[in-house]
Amino acid sequence: MRIAMVTETYPPEVNGVALTVAGLVRGLGAAGHRVQVVRPRQATAADVNRDEDTVLMRGLRVPLYPGLRIGLPGTRRLRALWKSERPDAVYIATEGPLGRSALRAARELGIPAVTGFHTRFDDFARHYGLGLVAPAVFAYLRRFHRRAQATLVPTSELRDFLDRAGFGRVVLLRRAVDAALFNPARRDAALRNVWGLANDQLAVLHVGRIAPEKNLALAVRAFRAIGEVRPDAKFIWIGDGPARALLQARNPDFVFAGMQHGEALARHYASGDLFLFPSLTETFGNVTLEALASGVPTVAFDYGAAREHLCDACGRRAPFGDDDAFVIAARDLARAVDVPMRRAARAAVATLDPQTMAANLLALLAELARAPLAARRIDLATDRSTP
Repeated sequence: MRIAMVTETYPPEVNGVALTVAGLVRGLGAAGHRVQVVRPRQATAADVNRDEDTVLMRGLRVPLYPGLRIGLPGTRRLRALWKSERPDAVYIATEGPLGRSALRAARELGIPAVTGFHTRFDDFARHYGLGLVAPAVFAYLRRFHRRAQATLVPTSELRDFLDRAGFGRVVLLRRAVDAALFNPARRDAALRNVWGLANDQLAVLHVGRIAPEKNLALAVRAFRAIGEVRPDAKFIWIGDGPARALLQARNPDFVFAGMQHGEALARHYASGDLFLFPSLTETFGNVTLEALASGVPTVAFDYGAAREHLCDACGRRAPFGDDDAFVIAARDLARAVDVPMRRAARAAVATLDPQTMAANLLALLAELARAPLAARRIDLATDRSTP
C-alpha cells in the first residue's frame, strides 16, 4: 500500500505525537509499504526535503511550545499532490490547519482517511488559563474527527469516552514501545555517578515537558515525601520547558539533565529506579511505556497508559486527581522497589511491539481502502454520521 501520514510534529521534535507517528512510519516501511510523510518544515535545523517521500509544508512557530511549528493550510497543494500520485489511504495525526487541509483534500478526492486522537487540547486550554474556550475546543475536535472514516485511540477508556461524546467510529489502536531501545541493559553507573548517586541509592525520575500542564507541584511534593523514607534519593528531571527555570531556582537539590534523545534518553531511563508521572492532561502518556520497558517501576494516576498497562507488581496507580493517594503511593513504592519489580515492569509491556501496532493500522487502512467511501457518509451540514 501507499500511505500518506500527515502530522504537524515529527522527530527530532520530542513529544508523544512525533514519536508515535515516527514509530508507525518505521513499522509500515519495514513491512514493505511506501509511506509519505507530510509535515511542516522544521525550524530546528536546515530541514531540506532530500527524501522523496517527505513533503514539507509551510508552518508557523507555536507560541507556548518553542521548537514546534503548526502547519499552515495547504488543501490546494495536497489535492494536486495526491491527484498525481494517489495514496491508498491517509492517516492524519494532528488537528491543526494542515491536518484539516489534508482531511478536506482526501474527502474531495475520495481517499479513505483516518485520524489519530493524540492530545486533549481542551485540557491544555484549561491549564493555560483559557478554561472558557475549552468547550469550544472540544467541539472543534469532535467536528474534525467525525469527518474521517475512523478515529484511532490508544486506550479502551478513551474509546468509550469519545463514543459517548459522539465522535463517530472510534477504533482502538494500542500504542507500542521500542523495547530494544528502552531496555534495562542500558543502565549506566557512570551516568548515575554524574547524578551523584551510588548503585544502592534511589534515582527518582521525571521525564517530559517541564510545563504547567504536567502537574509539577505534585511531583515535587511526592519526592519530598519519598525523602522522608529514603533520604538518599535524588530527583532527576529529564526534559525542558517554560517552568524549568523557576522549578530549578526553588529546588537547588534537583538534577536537571535537559533534553535527551535516542540512546541517551534510554540510558537516562534505565539508570533510574522509580518514575513519577503526576500529569492529569495526557491522552495516553508514552513515557509510562518507556519507563516500564526500561525496568523502572512507576507511579501514575489511574487513566491512560497507566490504567491499561501499569500493574501492582510493577508500580502504583492512584485514583485520578487524588493528590494525597499519589503521594502515599510514591512513598510506599520507594520502599518496595527491588529486582523482581523491575522485571515485572519490563514484562508488563513485552507484547507492545511496533510491528504489531503497524500491522493493526495497516489492516484498518486496507479495510477502508477496499470499502466504498459512501459506506460511512458524513452530513457536513448537520454534523451527523449515517451508516
